Amino acid sequence: MSDAQILFDRAGSAGIITLNRPKALNALTLPMIRLMAPQMKDWAADDAVAVVVVRGAPRPDGRPAFCAGGDVRALWDEREDPTSTLAAEFFGEEYTLNREIFRYAKPYVSLIDGVVMGGGVGLSAHGRWRVATENTLFAMPETAIGMLPDVGGTYILPRLPGLSGTYLALTGARLKAADCLALGIATHFVPSAKLGELTEALSQVTAGAGAGADAEVEAVLNRFSDAAAAGTPQITQHLPTINACFAGDDMAGILARLPVEGGEWGAGVAKELAHKSPTSMVIALRQMRIGGSLSFEDCMITEFRVATRIVRTHDFGEGIRSVLVDKDHAPVWSPARVEDVDPAAIDALFAPLGNRDLHFD
Repeated sequence: MSDAQILFDRAGSAGIITLNRPKALNALTLPMIRLMAPQMKDWAADDAVAVVVVRGAPRPDGRPAFCAGGDVRALWDEREDPTSTLAAEFFGEEYTLNREIFRYAKPYVSLIDGVVMGGGVGLSAHGRWRVATENTLFAMPETAIGMLPDVGGTYILPRLPGLSGTYLALTGARLKAADCLALGIATHFVPSAKLGELTEALSQVTAGAGAGADAEVEAVLNRFSDAAAAGTPQITQHLPTINACFAGDDMAGILARLPVEGGEWGAGVAKELAHKSPTSMVIALRQMRIGGSLSFEDCMITEFRVATRIVRTHDFGEGIRSVLVDKDHAPVWSPARVEDVDPAAIDALFAPLGNRDLHFD
């Protein structure tokens, strides 16, 4: 396979995008974004392209991976340079690509075979069809690195059943295919070994846009899909507890309720949350409470405000250091308790950026 970080191919009527950084679990870089965005626009205007399929290159050992997130290490490397524009460029162009996917006129199918986290969620969840496999592993793990659940998490997660999105945003819990189907994160289940045949069938789609194309793609996906083979979802049994414990706007209240109202399961969740950035959890909770009433574009503008500021904070630096640099997984958060997070500091992260705000065409 080519050394290029992202590959574009045509097979019949399908435009195929392959994320090609397998050693990095296909983590998304700014050069990849800058190549993918114009290619999608070209295909949108090309009558010969009926459907776009996005997938990840397999790892060197052959195991699948979709996309493990964005290349946040590059942002960490420049966090102390006051002249750096990388954060504004990266997030601005990534979020603009997310919007292109959300508003895409032609069928867009993501084959989420393997890990799909962070930036990978942004490349898949906003498209009309998300195909899970037995290898799918979904998460929004940003609170563990002092970040926020971005790439449209403000829009997607509050719209999941009950308060499951709040649970996912705060905990970074990992979901397999059955849970992704149950929550609507995935639309279909196809065994990994069948993805080649599925892609071939999609390449025979003839309609290019509109209801006819959607119906044709849906029919192909339904022919290959076998939801029962995904197994039994685990999260649904916990939804009543999630809805009870993750209600309200107070992060400290959530932490207090979990071991009391959530029993053994809730106590385990509370123990997991004790390792997350208190600041990130307060930010994520606010996202979940405001996102349900915002348009997609306003969600992305909100995330841009927070993301471009948060990369210069202590917790982002400490989170990346502990997970990706020193790999000691022992971050020292500041403040260390959610009770000590300053509401004014959170307000400042969400405040408009004036002429530096994100704008869409």
